[in-house]
Amino acid sequence: MNKKLILTIIIFVVLFIIDQLLKYGFANFDWNVKGPYMSLHLAYNYGVAFSMFSFLAEYLKYIQLTMVIAGFIYLLKNKEIFDEYYLPISLLFAGGLSNILDRFTYGGVVDYLYWHYGFEFAIFNLADIIINCAVAIIIFMQIKQWQQERKEKKN
Repeated sequence: MNKKLILTIIIFVVLFIIDQLLKYGFANFDWNVKGPYMSLHLAYNYGVAFSMFSFLAEYLKYIQLTMVIAGFIYLLKNKEIFDEYYLPISLLFAGGLSNILDRFTYGGVVDYLYWHYGFEFAIFNLADIIINCAVAIIIFMQIKQWQQERKEKKN
């Protein structure tokens, strides 16, 4: 097994377990804490970002699982993409599958981080942060690649 695949599996497993343990704690114990800027407050999201598509609540888990499986199949057929983007891919799969597991386990995604200083913001969780970090890494890598290609064209 190559080093990138092993690292991907380790990152996935560690982040997935940490996120699921946090969600289990919030769902089963009273971990709510009111803070001046951010609070820990249990909420269930039956939609996607900002509760959009909550009318699809019962079907979202299957739609999202199908998307993850399609992404996995795509990566199996395009190994060079995995080799280049293995870090953000491990983050995307950890956060995405953790949120999907919530839908099967709790009926909705377990959210608990509530920002309320200066403006009211949606309640989110560690998996959401992980997914956003993965997207940021992909964007950064794409910009660097574009800059490199542009530099090579000038020479």
